Amino acid sequence: MISTATPINENFRLEALKSLDILDTQSEKEFDDITALANFLCDTEVALISLVDNDRQWFKSKDGLSIKTCETPRENSLCSYAILEPKKPLIIRDTRKDERFNANEIYLEDKPVIFYAGIPLIDKDGFALGTLCVMDKKPRELSKKQLESLQALARQVIILFELNKKNKDLEKIQAKLKKKNEALREFAKVISHDLKMPLANIVTTTDLLKLVLGDKLDEESLEYFEYIKSSSFSMSNYISDVLAHYESENLINKKPERFHLNQLLKEIVELLSIKPDFTIHFPENNPEVECNKLALKQIFFNLIGNSIKYNDKEQIVISIETTQDDKFNYFRITDNGMGIPTNKLDSIFDLFTTADTIDRSGNKGNGIGLSTVKKIVESLGGSITVTSKEKEYTTFDFSIKKYY
Repeated sequence: MISTATPINENFRLEALKSLDILDTQSEKEFDDITALANFLCDTEVALISLVDNDRQWFKSKDGLSIKTCETPRENSLCSYAILEPKKPLIIRDTRKDERFNANEIYLEDKPVIFYAGIPLIDKDGFALGTLCVMDKKPRELSKKQLESLQALARQVIILFELNKKNKDLEKIQAKLKKKNEALREFAKVISHDLKMPLANIVTTTDLLKLVLGDKLDEESLEYFEYIKSSSFSMSNYISDVLAHYESENLINKKPERFHLNQLLKEIVELLSIKPDFTIHFPENNPEVECNKLALKQIFFNLIGNSIKYNDKEQIVISIETTQDDKFNYFRITDNGMGIPTNKLDSIFDLFTTADTIDRSGNKGNGIGLSTVKKIVESLGGSITVTSKEKEYTTFDFSIKKYY
């Protein structure tokens, strides 16, 4: 055999091969199915997905060989010869009668390679990475249909290579994002600690100055003091919301509990210090649910809180309903508040996106609460949607996957 079978674009070809990050990986059923099918269609003894590396050919999949054989030297490789002309298959009816290969008998394990058919595996840039090949210990011919089938399977191999590469790239991106997210979470903790204390001092100092100065302050000065105080509270709430967004992941790993929903809702109402101008309709029959209780509490705390904040009616009315099936718990919360503009419905769950609406106290939202709700809901295997009509109502429907 000619041992110096090297494509003219060898350096670029090897770079393309290594970029797939597939050499020396574990066997995979998707590839093994292809070699098994190639053997069956061509009625041969051995089928390989062979990748031609710098000094070896490595088998991503093999059918008809022992589990131990994963590679052979490139200098004894028919596949390294097949990639010299990527645009056409290499078909050798009898290697013993081919002057390119008859100098020495060719063996793979203990099997003589007499018949060989190799289809070059061509990537999107035209580089031949290796072959999908079939072999036999006796002279053979392939029909036109068999050859076409082998070429079709080779194209599927390339598709699988590309999918594997995309999946690995996504895994790397996810790992980087996870690392950045952890850094942001730590940053949020630092911000919460380092900024909230000075803000608390500003509020305290403001009240102290008002007390000390007493009658010396005119109405305009008092308004400035109130502005400083309210701004400090707004900033403190903003920081708390940022921290809650990044801490929400800690809720997801809590064990599921079985509890009565209405009891949980009443606890939230007490935490929110609801005023007399508020009416809430709990689900009938006080249904029992099983899920992550702390996570569900955080979801309802945000949604009920928003229903109160963004409500311009004299009497706030909120209704909560729930149903379930074999896989999910379903929840609905409806209020009679300000509603959400139609052009904001598609983006209302995006981080730092607001409906540009001033709340009941004259403040503007920070766009963190609903993104946190969506993050928690999706982490619990569910989804959330919103429907709304300005000046009339807003309804949030969300689901949480059951635990079994």
